[in-house]
Amino acid sequence: MKKIIIGCYFLLLYTEIMAQEKRITLKECVETALQNNLEVQQAELQKERSEIDWKQSKANMLPNISGNINYGTNQGRSIDPFTNSFINQQLNFSNLNANGSIPVFSGLQIQSQIRQNNLALQASKMDWQQAKDNLTLDVILSYLIELNNEDVLMLSKAQLEVTKKQVERLETLYSEGAIASYTLTDLKGQLASDEVLVVNAENNVTAARLSLAQLMNIPFDENLLLEKIGVDEAMSLYENASNTIYEEALKKLGLIKAVDLRKQSAEKAIKVARSGYYPTLSFFGGLGTNYSSAAQLYSVVNEFYGISDSYVTISGNNIPVNTKQLTTKQEPFGFFKQYNYNLNTQFGLSLRVPIANNFRVRNQVALAKINYKNAKLVADNTRIELQQNIEQAYQNMRAAYNRYKILIQQVAAYEESFRAADVRFNNGVINSVEYLQVKNNLDKARINLTQAKYEYVLRTKVLDFYQSKLNW
Repeated sequence: MKKIIIGCYFLLLYTEIMAQEKRITLKECVETALQNNLEVQQAELQKERSEIDWKQSKANMLPNISGNINYGTNQGRSIDPFTNSFINQQLNFSNLNANGSIPVFSGLQIQSQIRQNNLALQASKMDWQQAKDNLTLDVILSYLIELNNEDVLMLSKAQLEVTKKQVERLETLYSEGAIASYTLTDLKGQLASDEVLVVNAENNVTAARLSLAQLMNIPFDENLLLEKIGVDEAMSLYENASNTIYEEALKKLGLIKAVDLRKQSAEKAIKVARSGYYPTLSFFGGLGTNYSSAAQLYSVVNEFYGISDSYVTISGNNIPVNTKQLTTKQEPFGFFKQYNYNLNTQFGLSLRVPIANNFRVRNQVALAKINYKNAKLVADNTRIELQQNIEQAYQNMRAAYNRYKILIQQVAAYEESFRAADVRFNNGVINSVEYLQVKNNLDKARINLTQAKYEYVLRTKVLDFYQSKLNW
């Protein structure tokens, strides 16, 4: 009853300590990494660039309108922009122009470019998703590696405690003269070995924690604790075969979708280059006006009929001709009045026919074809590498599973041997060398089992990754 009470006390104490500790979950690790990772952010920026290129290619179908206005001073002999006559005086001048054009036919260049940039945009989206998936897998693997190292550390500390108790017991027996000194020193040597194992395990935990912090791109905190996740001890062999995993990867993996989309985009680029062979037709229009300070506005003040210099001859007599006479006055011709008075417009069609362009179009088409062949090779090679990686990952998974199942049996056998050896050693039936050999076998088997368990889980996560089935 006393042992039960003490056990309950320590259990409650451990529960309270765990409640006070702040532990980070796998989901929080993944979300933090996705938010802080620079490569993921660069992939997102590339996606945004591709989206802008796609929008611009669509906007190229809209009219292109521009305008300009000038105002300045001219001195000396020049042409009056209002009358187009020579003058020799200082004048202020201004002109305003607005021009616009809209493509009517361009050899389907714009339409092909829209499709090409749209495919490039979709590929950039897949690259961004693939970057996030790659980072997610790395975080999950690093998380599991740290949990594995923490379990190994826990086992190492448990082994150390067992050895400490044996050393304490043997020190009492040695002080009473019940055992030889070498028996005690053998156990003390084992105690030092177990302490080294604990130090190594602690260093491995710190290294794994550092690696995880770097993936999340956060400052390293050696006191950072991870939330434990359940690992089924009765794990079965992974269900899907390697060929099934490969077929799923071809359908779902962003990497494959990205290279296929880039191949299609490169194919559209050939059509864009070929459009240079065709004529282009566009509609244009313009609006213009001008102003000159030398321009004057004349207005009629009075009109009358008077004798002019002209005459007619009637019967040999020259008779003067009366004509209408006007009296005018000069007034300044205002700025906006001149702009309105001089307003002119133009519009029409412009046809551009390529005749000779130094073989530029032909070479551009040839380069586009080469780029397409290269994109096709990249897509084919990506598929080959993917299949090889999946086959290798599948074999690694099977090897890890077989090792795990064998180690389960080994640990069970060594546990039974150690129970017997512990009783026999305490009763003096076997010596310290035999006892330590059995203990070391059990300690090593337990650590190997823990490592094999997490290794198998890691291998299955890699296969899940290829099928876009990562769960976190």
